Amino acid sequence: MWRCAIFWYSEIKVLYKKFKISQALFQFLNPIWLFAAAALVIPVLIHLWNIRPGKVLKVGSISLIDPASRKSSRSFKLLDIPLFILRCLLLLTLALLLSLPVWQKKLKPVKLKGWVMIPKEHFINTYKKFKPHIDSLTKAGYEFHYFNQGFSKSNLTQILLHPKDSIRIQDTTKQQINYWTLIKQLDNKVASTLPLYVFTPNQANYFIGTKPQVALNLHWQTYIPTDSVSNWVERAWFTNNNSIRVVQGNSTATGTAYSYATVQGNQANSVYTINTQDGRPTIKLNSSKQTAIPIDTTTTRLAIYTDNALADASYLKAALQALTELAQHKTVLKQYSSPALIRVGQSWLFWLSEKPVPKRLLQQCQHILVYAKGKVVDTNSWIDNDGLYATAVQQQQKIELFKLISSSNNEEVIWRDGFGHSVLGLHSGTNKVYRFYSRFNPSWNDLVWSNEFPTWLLKLMTPAETTANNSFDKRALSQDQLMPELTGDTHMPTVKLTGFTDLQPYFWLALVLLFLAERWLSNREPKTTTSHD
Repeated sequence: MWRCAIFWYSEIKVLYKKFKISQALFQFLNPIWLFAAAALVIPVLIHLWNIRPGKVLKVGSISLIDPASRKSSRSFKLLDIPLFILRCLLLLTLALLLSLPVWQKKLKPVKLKGWVMIPKEHFINTYKKFKPHIDSLTKAGYEFHYFNQGFSKSNLTQILLHPKDSIRIQDTTKQQINYWTLIKQLDNKVASTLPLYVFTPNQANYFIGTKPQVALNLHWQTYIPTDSVSNWVERAWFTNNNSIRVVQGNSTATGTAYSYATVQGNQANSVYTINTQDGRPTIKLNSSKQTAIPIDTTTTRLAIYTDNALADASYLKAALQALTELAQHKTVLKQYSSPALIRVGQSWLFWLSEKPVPKRLLQQCQHILVYAKGKVVDTNSWIDNDGLYATAVQQQQKIELFKLISSSNNEEVIWRDGFGHSVLGLHSGTNKVYRFYSRFNPSWNDLVWSNEFPTWLLKLMTPAETTANNSFDKRALSQDQLMPELTGDTHMPTVKLTGFTDLQPYFWLALVLLFLAERWLSNREPKTTTSHD
């Protein structure tokens, strides 16, 4: 007896495991429609609520019979069980059909030799450049995938037969392409041991941000495109004599350089085209495909206020005048001894005083540099401009510092001393307020004697701006620069390989068969029995 029990226990256990596996693989894509199975109540009520009419007894005379009302007999029981079952199955199958049943299958990973990857937007030129190598890889069994978002698989032979239709770019948005971001996404998608051969153009504008760290078997080959030279107008503005100062950019595979030119707006010019668009003057480089950019017509207004630091104001004014002559931007520079005379709306207000700035100026001036107030400390250090606004030359330039005022920690440090303390700090709000914890005076530091003083002010007042359209950047990176940092880690793809089989056709067939069977049972003629008297 106990052997029989053990046998049946083992069989039931195996069946239970199989049921669990099947249950995990059988899924519904729209399970909310399973609530429609509640319609099974309808055939149950119809079949249970069976109403039978009362029998009428025919007699010759009813004079001796007491009058009575007719009564109907009711019986709550199933009469036509096969029809009842068919109707229940019909409604249940309909509910399952609406729930979109599918059968999920776990796919066994196919051992691949590797992937060949090319960006869709550069497919034709890239394939021509590396045709022998790409063909040899595909013949060896390497799969072709686009080096784009999603890394979709495609057939290289079909693409070459119909290239215009196959590589049509669906995304019309001008989203910046970043190859380093794609490589990082690829690291989360494929196994670290899968050989990847990536072929792309080599231009700096495709490599943005920080170089990623990945664990990939990566082979990256690049080429310099034929259109590796670009010229464009970076900025343009009016000078004090109403001429136009133009900053022109030139980028090649070896680097990017900027040159300055002065153009008379009322004279014909073979290099630039000057027009008016929507009431604003625009300029365009004739040899470039760049659209016309607006010319800056604003006037930079600089105001210097001081009460006692007249020497400081003279040093600062001389540096600003040199800066104005260098930039040649339309500028108005004035020095004031009374705050009431200063007009609101100044581009820069240099408040060389420990007095508080009037509220009207504090609210309506774009940038304000004020002398910080506090305890003066003697120091033997230097001013270091190694922050956001520093150039490579400025990072090596150190200005001797003799006196300093204790600074606040709740600010962005622009200039600092040798101990890391803030010499010029920024408080950003509706406008930008810079607090200078030293003075523009030789007794405080050597900044006013330095040749870098106007340049420091220029970088402070006009922070470096990136090109509006990175497509002008044609610089090429070396192989060491563009290759991501390859780690020795190993990993498998995080995406599980699964496949789905649509079960809707089978449920449609079952639904039709059940409907035909139900109609046949409900419309069949009942058998009649004859009796012989």
